[in-house]
Amino acid sequence: MLGAPAVSAQAANEHTARLAASPSAPRRGAASSRPCPRAPRRPRLTLARAAGPLDGAAATQLRQAGPGTPAPSYAEIDAQPLNRVVMALFRRKMVESIGSDSQLQGYPAIIDLTRRLNRQYQTARDTQLATRRILNSLFPSWLPGAFKVMFSAPLPAFSCRLNALATALTCQWLMGPCKVNDVELDSGEVGSGMGVLVERCRYLEEAGCASICINSCKVPTQEFFEKDMGLPLTMTPNYEDFSCQFAFGKTPLPQSQDEAFSTPCFTQCPSKKRTFSDGGAGRPGDCPNVAVR
Repeated sequence: MLGAPAVSAQAANEHTARLAASPSAPRRGAASSRPCPRAPRRPRLTLARAAGPLDGAAATQLRQAGPGTPAPSYAEIDAQPLNRVVMALFRRKMVESIGSDSQLQGYPAIIDLTRRLNRQYQTARDTQLATRRILNSLFPSWLPGAFKVMFSAPLPAFSCRLNALATALTCQWLMGPCKVNDVELDSGEVGSGMGVLVERCRYLEEAGCASICINSCKVPTQEFFEKDMGLPLTMTPNYEDFSCQFAFGKTPLPQSQDEAFSTPCFTQCPSKKRTFSDGGAGRPGDCPNVAVR
């Protein structure tokens, strides 16, 4: 009975030695030579960047703007004597403001000068003020102030209708075909003949740029009529079909509430980089050259 444990122990030791010598048996306390199965890799996530440079200088979103059909011919409009005279006057005043002329002729020269005007200033606000000065220079220096006192103040409705008619008659070379229409005023009443509907804005389509629409047309024109001529004016551009509604006698919305100021750059915009130090203050993805005050 006393020898049984010794024999069993000896047998156990011999069995352990054989197992240790076996190549297929892992040593006690040693790692197995068989590779451990690996967990499947997770897919790597990548962040897609918007087209174009994004180093604080470019638009992060783009929008398809405009009607998507070829622009109409403006040859008949450009050939009219009154339109030729007004276009030549406007060009001359732009050249005086910029300090140099364009080598282009006709309407392309107007767009070229507009782009130069936008490149000339570091802020969108300066561009707006320069454009407003150009608008003032189209008239005798005494006329806007006199109109404000003699017509706008005592005869606001008549003044609105008069300016709507004058705009429709003298600005088709700039904006394309347009017509006088009725608009809703601040009071909710309908202002008969106080609006101008631009069917497809030539200026916006040729420029292909939301910031030019805002900084070189909408803001300075609204301010010119309101502050210099004494008439409120709201301009509502439609970036889908390039129409634009003028509403004389209607007070413009604050810029922070005006949807015209909240738009991404157009895909056809010739330059999507930020050029104005005060631009890009709207919603993320908006045109970087539209300043909201």
